Amino acid sequence: MFAQDVTVFTDVNARSFDPAAMPTVAMIGGGQLARMTHQAAIELGQRLRVLAERPDDPAAQVSPDVVIGSHSDLGALRRAATGAHALTFDHEHVPTEHLEALVAEGVNVLPPPQALRFAQDKLAMRTELSARGLPVPAFTVVESEADAVRFGDVHGWPIVLKAIRGGYDGRGVWMPEDADEAAKVTAEQLAAGVQLLAEIRVPLKRELSAMVARSPYGQAATWPVVETVQRHGQCAVVIAPAPDLAEELAAEAEELALRLAADLGVVGAMAVELFETTDGTLLINELAMRPHNSGHWGMDGARTGQFEQHLRAVLDYPLGDTRPLAPVTVMANILGAPEAPAMSMDERLHHLFARMPDAKVHLYGKGERPDRKIGHVNVLGDDVAVVRERAERAAHWMSHAVWTDGWDPHE
Repeated sequence: MFAQDVTVFTDVNARSFDPAAMPTVAMIGGGQLARMTHQAAIELGQRLRVLAERPDDPAAQVSPDVVIGSHSDLGALRRAATGAHALTFDHEHVPTEHLEALVAEGVNVLPPPQALRFAQDKLAMRTELSARGLPVPAFTVVESEADAVRFGDVHGWPIVLKAIRGGYDGRGVWMPEDADEAAKVTAEQLAAGVQLLAEIRVPLKRELSAMVARSPYGQAATWPVVETVQRHGQCAVVIAPAPDLAEELAAEAEELALRLAADLGVVGAMAVELFETTDGTLLINELAMRPHNSGHWGMDGARTGQFEQHLRAVLDYPLGDTRPLAPVTVMANILGAPEAPAMSMDERLHHLFARMPDAKVHLYGKGERPDRKIGHVNVLGDDVAVVRERAERAAHWMSHAVWTDGWDPHE
């Protein structure tokens, strides 16, 4: 009943669309990225329409303009796009053929499908970037067990196997140590219909992210390059700016992001996930053409955060100032504990603010389950070690209701 009521409301609103009113942006996907984009839209006087699969999706909980439907349903996509100034994304999983159909019908899809496909398809991205002479790990398509084994024998074990489409947060990634394990993983995944590529396991110093936003006019702006800390294949901590990153390497990363955004025709926010190798070079790992976890620090730590900037970009507004507001900002993801604490989230928030009144908390309206991203904490300061320790302690408290230093507010 709720889904039907919401859809009817949206269709009526679309039919009465007033071109003199502030713009409406449609976002495909109802997750936390859409929820936080909605917050930015409110400040700008805009309306964010959300295509969500369920009424209790994070963005559907807060937006008054919701279409309930699947991102793989062209009819639902059309309903979401009706009357919107631009259609953009909370995730990249929309079928390319649907987006091309919308473009043919006059929908302003941003980023356009010819750019978005490089965030959807890792093989297409690797092939395109390699052809442009940009630094990527050595790779090959894997169509048989022999392909995977041959690649490992040539380039050395262990190797990395990746799902060409659909993987994220460590899903769709395997790291076989030898030929037998690679053959086993390959056989299982190919039999399940998963398309695979193989690449070398990079001698890694750390992972970085260079975020950029670009408008249809061609204006572009970058944020400081950040360090991302991964645990179990999932982003756990972001440090902005990346500590002890050589100025030349930081400039190279930002220039890579700017070049990619322009060459691929990206509009909106884009994260370029990078490997910093042990010999001090950069390799491009993945692209995300939407707001990204590595940019959450900017909600409190930059003059213009990624969500406002993404809206500015897709509506072709002049872009905002991206300078940081403090020497260091650390974002720590609040990840679901192995077992949800008995203490309510509201009470945990109360205790956190009593101990750390400067911590900025962003909760996504999600149920708690192990390792699920249910929110994040931003902490600003001057000393990297101190700020990081405080941010991680706050995030651990919010997920586990346990202070890592044993602090007891009642003692």
